[in-house]
Amino acid sequence: MQITINGQLERIAQETLEEMVRRKGLAPEHLVLEHNREVVPRERWAQVALQEGDVVELLRFVGGG
Repeated sequence: MQITINGQLERIAQETLEEMVRRKGLAPEHLVLEHNREVVPRERWAQVALQEGDVVELLRFVGGG
């Protein structure tokens, strides 16, 4: 299936938001995830299955001063 992640089309297998984050090797504790224009709390990532045409934005916190 094809979805958009941070503005880029990607072909993926059927997976949840949590599985996608793990597959990409990202640290969940530093992410905010938006799925189809709705921020999804981290505790719900494992319950949200991605569907054809979904749009996901992954936002990472970066420290600095």
